[in-house]
Amino acid sequence: MPKHYLLYGSERYALAILRPIQDAIRARGDETAWFFDGPGASDLIEGERLLTVQQVRAWKPIAVLTPGNHLPHFFPGVKVEVFHGFNAGKPRHIYIRGFFDLYCTTGPRDTAQFGALAQKLGHFSVMETGWPKLDPFMKAIAGSLPPVRTPPVILYHSTFSPSWSAAETLYEEVKRLSRDGRWRWIVSFHPKMAPETVAKYKALQNEYLTFAENDNILELFPQVDMMCSDTSSALSEFLLTGKPVVTYDNRAPGPQLIDIHDPSEFEPAIACALARPPELMRAIKDFGEAIHPYHDGRSSERVLDAIDAFIAKGGNRKRKPRNWWRKLKLRKRIGYWGPA
Repeated sequence: MPKHYLLYGSERYALAILRPIQDAIRARGDETAWFFDGPGASDLIEGERLLTVQQVRAWKPIAVLTPGNHLPHFFPGVKVEVFHGFNAGKPRHIYIRGFFDLYCTTGPRDTAQFGALAQKLGHFSVMETGWPKLDPFMKAIAGSLPPVRTPPVILYHSTFSPSWSAAETLYEEVKRLSRDGRWRWIVSFHPKMAPETVAKYKALQNEYLTFAENDNILELFPQVDMMCSDTSSALSEFLLTGKPVVTYDNRAPGPQLIDIHDPSEFEPAIACALARPPELMRAIKDFGEAIHPYHDGRSSERVLDAIDAFIAKGGNRKRKPRNWWRKLKLRKRIGYWGPA
């Protein structure tokens, strides 16, 4: 009998993260269905099945997988966290909320952190699998790093939180630099970016600057030669291409980034990145191996293997915390007050 897996999302970005897992599940002859408690359900395509709460409970999935930091405790199956991005310098402890049985980490850096917490707390397990969202991407970028285009193409991307975002701070520089044709620009923002900021950047569009509406930012990476950002998790994804990143006031700077602190430094930093200095390129490679050393595009298969191993192990040594308040808020969000 086919195994049932539920793919759970609260934002549209869940589709890009979970669809590679869906492909791997179907390749094994098993079945998937989806549940959303936020945007995303309207973007499902033919062959993707959307369930209600009652249908999920009757369908009895063996596992519920999500890139978010919550899921309903009253759904059957192993509760699996696959993450919605890399650690960008924001606190990762926010994810330890007692909802998950299994964390599927992306690479050695996160595995060490979550493994230590698993040993201490005892109510979840950790398996290093790589990040499923990157499976098709890793297959697409296989091979050597392509040379910089003429003219070079720059991706400008920013996170949405005002305290982390540089979009307003660098607006005038992006405006100025996107007018002379020396470089071409693609602008992409986090889905929760303030509408007024989005509108300002959309108004900059001309023959040298395009505003991208892609839900999956990975689709843009092969089209550009470098990225400019702030403290967005997407910059870690981009570094896996081997291409440079310029950041503004990054909260976790390191040798893999060219981090600046004043808008006047923006233009020379971009020029430096496009020159691809050897020391920077080595640091980028080392960083990639620490956060995601998997280049085979098979992280989804490793997630499924991790679920099988967890079930075979028989669970965790301690029960998850009761989490009454968070569970109550989640019931209200979904509108379900039935039995657990």
